Amino acid sequence: MLYPMNLRIQDRDVVVIGGGKVAQRKVLGLLDAGAKVKVVSPELTSELLRLSETGKISWRPVPYAIEDLDGALLIVAATNDRETNLSVKRDAAPNQLVNLADDPEKSDFQVPSVMKRGKLTVAVSTSGASPVLAKKICRQLEQVFDEQYDSYLDFLAASRNEIKAAVKDETVKRKLLRTIADESFVKDPFREERFARLLEEVKGEEGR
Repeated sequence: MLYPMNLRIQDRDVVVIGGGKVAQRKVLGLLDAGAKVKVVSPELTSELLRLSETGKISWRPVPYAIEDLDGALLIVAATNDRETNLSVKRDAAPNQLVNLADDPEKSDFQVPSVMKRGKLTVAVSTSGASPVLAKKICRQLEQVFDEQYDSYLDFLAASRNEIKAAVKDETVKRKLLRTIADESFVKDPFREERFARLLEEVKGEEGR
């Protein structure tokens, strides 16, 4: 049984064992989340090599050794050798979480397929049953949550802060938050003005 969560790994140490295309995909996702990534592998893909040369990742061009895991919050074993990957899992400390790219069932965590629209992140997991299906569902979600949601999420974040600062009544706060989350606000080109009017009405009522 998996516990879904969003993990903040900005500036946290992550080790990726392996330098092939699977490792590259994992590294790119980790960098996108702001992690400090170390890759351990005698060889790298051209993209990983470029990231190493530009200082985006650190690289140890050697075969895996247990010392490579020191200090890592997360560990990804993504070599093309199953025994090496399993060794990484056995060597990890109890407080380290390990993902085995070739064995979701033995992994401490799995990386879902992700659809992003600005501040909106939707993760889809089949618990390892079918990564292909997870990616297909993400593509379908991209059609439902189109580019409009980039600016809409920014609007929601800003409006929420305004509501929290300006409205004292908790019931009214919840009502306003539900109102701006309505589908009609997504496509409204004048949603900021519409929200401003709503907020002024509420503040006027509270001031009476």
